[in-house]
Amino acid sequence: MFKEEKLELVKEWDKCFPKDENVGHKKITFHNRFGITLAADMYIPKEKKEKYPAIAVCGAFGAVKEQHSGLYAQEMAKRGFLTIAFDPSFTGESGGYPRYVASPDINTEDFQAAVDYLSCLDNVDSNKISIIGICGWGGLALNTASIDTRIKATICVTPYNMSRINHYGYFDSNSEEDIYKMKEELNKQRIIDYKNGTCELGGGVLREVPDDAPEFVKGYNAYYIGRAYHKRSLNSNGGWNKTSALSFINTKQHEYAYEIKNPVLIVHGEKAHSRYFGEDMFKLLKGDNKKLLIVPNADHCDLYDGGINHDKIPFDSIEEFIKKSLN
Repeated sequence: MFKEEKLELVKEWDKCFPKDENVGHKKITFHNRFGITLAADMYIPKEKKEKYPAIAVCGAFGAVKEQHSGLYAQEMAKRGFLTIAFDPSFTGESGGYPRYVASPDINTEDFQAAVDYLSCLDNVDSNKISIIGICGWGGLALNTASIDTRIKATICVTPYNMSRINHYGYFDSNSEEDIYKMKEELNKQRIIDYKNGTCELGGGVLREVPDDAPEFVKGYNAYYIGRAYHKRSLNSNGGWNKTSALSFINTKQHEYAYEIKNPVLIVHGEKAHSRYFGEDMFKLLKGDNKKLLIVPNADHCDLYDGGINHDKIPFDSIEEFIKKSLN
């Protein structure tokens, strides 16, 4: 029998975006197949319906639901969807110990558990459930779509392949020797953590960015340390456990993406450093119900919150794609 952990959830509005009074909001919890209790924000359309189409939203990798996943969820609720934005296992307000650990298996399960939860709500049409994943969770959304036939539309926004980047590095720059040395260091860290009885953190986004840093590093700093800092966000603070990378290094994602029959939309920015991830994911897909949307002049973090002017997220295109997929 599944037993949900009693979580201490913040009651006040502590998001990095304004509350829309035209959308209903409440905190909820649900559990995954590994027995971990997850915390989420539910956003409910103003228009009352007997059954709503629903969307589960998560991301970015190392973010919390008070950042951009919540922004997406609230916006899609304005457009008629009942939505939840959830914190993954071991992070944010969700349960699971030790804290700040990630796994492609458990995190794929987190998305499936969100679909379980939505499917069991009386006011949700269980045949009209979609998912939106952002950044590393865009890649995990595609991974989830490979196994979960209940998902009627999958939206991957500015996606990373976390297995690929942990193994091969940015732009696949790691040599075989680099990879072996990395494995050695991470396995040494396991012993250190075991002896200390705690997991050492790898560090979040850089707080002090040198002038010659890549633009995407500056972009992460401007978002996570600047306009969307949140005290529970891993990226805004101490980051993931160092050894979290091990499971991604050793587990490929998207091996069965070609089997996905339901619609998939991959959204990337024209100027995003991570664009190659999305384009390569798209190449794995089959069928004429798959689409790659490149947003002009947008970089990676512009698709988190729309950028400085809040105008870069193609919500109209996302809404249109999902509604067409459901019909």
